[in-house]
Parts: sequence; C-alpha cells; structure tokens
Amino acid sequence: MFEPRYAWKRSLRERLSRRSALTAAAAAFVLFYPIYTVVESAITHGIHQTGNLLIVDMKAMSDFNMDQANGATADIPRYYRDLDGKRVMLAGEMWLPDTASGPLDRFQLCYSISSCCFNGPPKVQHFVKATVLPGHDVEFTQGIVNVVGTLHVGVERGDGLVKSVYRMDVEKVQ
Repeated sequence: MFEPRYAWKRSLRERLSRRSALTAAAAAFVLFYPIYTVVESAITHGIHQTGNLLIVDMKAMSDFNMDQANGATADIPRYYRDLDGKRVMLAGEMWLPDTASGPLDRFQLCYSISSCCFNGPPKVQHFVKATVLPGHDVEFTQGIVNVVGTLHVGVERGDGLVKSVYRMDVEKVQ
C-alpha cells in the first residue's frame, strides 16, 4: 500500500533545497564573519607579512590611548614598536596641510581623514609623517593609497608636546 511521505518524515537531505542551503550559508557568513575579523585582529594586531613586506592596518596601529602632551615611546604597544626600522605598506589617505601642488617631498598619512576622529580631536598616533626619499616621485592622490617604505616608531617631542609617533621614509605610493 502507498504511504504518503509527509515533510516531517522526509530525511534532512530531502527537506533541504539548494536555495535553503545557500540561505543558511549566507546567514552563517553574516553571523560569523564579524566574529572572525575581531578575533583575527586581536591575534595579528593588523600586521601581516607578505614576502619581505609587512602590511599593517593603520586603523589598528593608531587605536591605543596615549597622553598627547606627555606620552612616551613605552606607551606605544610593543607589537607596533617592533615595527621600527621595518619595511611596511600602509593604506590610508594623504593629507597635505601646507603643501602646494607638484611633486611632494613630504605629506601626512591617515587611515581615513573623514572618520579617524569621531571621538574628539585627532590624535598624534592617527597620522604618519611621511618623507619621500630622494629620487622617488610622488604626486598627491585623493582617496586611499598604498604607501611603501621604512617605518620609524617612537615618540618625537617638540614645544613640550608629542609631535609624532610614526614616521616613514617613502619609497613609493600606489
């Protein structure tokens, strides 16, 4: 005798269609990807090595508290102090407060000029003082650029205040 197969009696494989499987996969991605990025960032601190180049997340690199007047190099997290003298690539926006057009010999680099400072005035660790090495031509570029060069980490003071935390000798801007 023929017995009707009700949905609750079907196997899981029979009940799942491709569409529902894709929907479940998309929901899992939406739920678990943010968790993955937070855990990955906590483990790597935004530092990844590709060949002889360290790719560093500027937002992560600037996200620590430091007294803007009396800060010391010891206030910079150890994993960023260890980048001193290393060849790195930073992605950010160029900021030129006092430079005219033409080839640049220096600029400031910030991970995002429009969104770096929602919690008050900009902090010195949000900016990298970039100096273009002689023989390298760099023009101002709007938007996000990749800057490659040697990073120098440590507090530089002037007029009784912290003037810079990060400085970079720029080889190229892409």
